Amino acid sequence: MDYLAQIDKKKTPVHVAIIMDGNGRWAKKQGHERLYGHNFGVESVREVLKASTDLGIKYLTLYAFSTENWNRPKEEVDGLMDLLVRSIANEIEELMSSDVRLLTIGDTDGLPGSCQAELKSAMTKTEKNKTINLALALNYSSRWEMTNALKQISRKVSSGEIKEAEINDQMISDHLTTKGIPDPELIIRTSGEHRLSNFLLWQAAYSEFYFCDVLWPDFKREDLFKAVLDYQSRERRFGMVSEQLT
Repeated sequence: MDYLAQIDKKKTPVHVAIIMDGNGRWAKKQGHERLYGHNFGVESVREVLKASTDLGIKYLTLYAFSTENWNRPKEEVDGLMDLLVRSIANEIEELMSSDVRLLTIGDTDGLPGSCQAELKSAMTKTEKNKTINLALALNYSSRWEMTNALKQISRKVSSGEIKEAEINDQMISDHLTTKGIPDPELIIRTSGEHRLSNFLLWQAAYSEFYFCDVLWPDFKREDLFKAVLDYQSRERRFGMVSEQLT
């Protein structure tokens, strides 16, 4: 079935976020260690980024490494950090030629120095690109993000920079690491799991969710198109009733 032909490109979501799950299980099915799956997952990132560009999606956020992922075996964490550095270095030419702007969300100060340096270099090189924004959630935790935002706001109230009465939704959003990035209309999770795993809890207030059984290394263009088509079949009411929308 040609899912792309059925998509109304005038109604594609501006921001799609993906929880890339299933690399380890995919690798085990192939008889390999978990890192084998992470390496193959990079190709899915390439495909989904290209497909997102083809659809006119402006922001693509990928949940790449959570704060909880540090609890995984050391060899896997070390391998993931090495893969991150290599992938960014290898993809920079493609990011430039495809007019992709690279962003990060999360506590990137907690990443190894080599990762921070590669990320900073790539973001500087791509900062003027405009076709699509690729945001990598690295050392990310939504609870950490919200706690950090509340601490910042609290300090500003204490110093008199702002008044308590001025605190609102927008102010909180402006103190998150996603400042300047619109909330995702569509959040996709692969591998059959049905949870957010501490991802964009504030930003997902009115997101549509799409869960599929496909393991991340097997998630390709058509799988993204299916998710977007499913999104377009839904009625987004934002607390209103159908009659108000029409």
